[in-house]
Amino acid sequence: MNIRVKIVLIIVLSLACVAVSPFIGPALEGAQGGFILWNLRLPRTLMAVLAGAMLSLVGASYQTVLHNPMAEPGTVGTMAGATLGAVIAVVSGVIAPAAGLPMVTLFAFAGALIVSLALTAIASSGRASVNDVLLAGIAIALMASAVATGLQFTADQASTLAAVRWALGHLAQVGYADAALVAVFVVPVSVLLLLQTPALDAISAGEDRAFSQGVDVPKLRALVLGLGALGVAACVAWCGPIVFVGLVVPHLVRLGVGASRRLVMPLSPIAGAGFLAVCDMISRVLLPQRELPVGVITAAIGAPMLVWLVVRQRR
Repeated sequence: MNIRVKIVLIIVLSLACVAVSPFIGPALEGAQGGFILWNLRLPRTLMAVLAGAMLSLVGASYQTVLHNPMAEPGTVGTMAGATLGAVIAVVSGVIAPAAGLPMVTLFAFAGALIVSLALTAIASSGRASVNDVLLAGIAIALMASAVATGLQFTADQASTLAAVRWALGHLAQVGYADAALVAVFVVPVSVLLLLQTPALDAISAGEDRAFSQGVDVPKLRALVLGLGALGVAACVAWCGPIVFVGLVVPHLVRLGVGASRRLVMPLSPIAGAGFLAVCDMISRVLLPQRELPVGVITAAIGAPMLVWLVVRQRR
């Protein structure tokens, strides 16, 4: 199949998934159906578009700049940092809104940003290799997860349940105002990351070649990690840690159009928006009278994908 046809197919399928998603589920009838469509389903679809696009673009960027096909926001500590921040807010009981924002959201954003900035500082030191950055991210993620688990044991049952529900990832309780706040971070971060596409395309051919083309590799790595941290922190703060989107989508795009970053970078956010919209749709209709957290759906898809990548890399 011609590469242009594949590109058009990815774009059309993603747009179709986003357009259809709000209408899939229990029947929308009368005034109540209109309220559900306009005030519940459309805002969460918009949030799915923003979060899916951001997580996918960051995943594609991380995989390139860290030279690892399994790099994504979850493997460099961003998700774990956000979870730790949210658990601290829930367990401590500091959940009253501040400046119009839920404290859980603010704590999650701060946790993700602190962890990611620490990793960015390591990457920009000039002495850390790619493996050092990855190992530091894994270590930070494990430490944050351990602290969050320990805090849950000190909390009461209601607080623990609230923390667990948040940590599964969700799109159910978002509105237009939430989506607008996330867009304030996602849109500029996405533009800045896409502007790095030529440098990322150069670094994908090897750091020596990138240096010969005038790319400051340590600076580029720190910039990509920092921008990705900001965008992912905003998404995770409102939606919880929706895992594996940044891993699955870029690889699906590569299977379709090849490994060129000039194609993978712009197509990943488009495909990611459609992917998360479909996962949200599945979470609404999979069980009768109940709704699964969207993070459960993405994990169910992403975990087998991770195993396949490990096996494929070994071969």
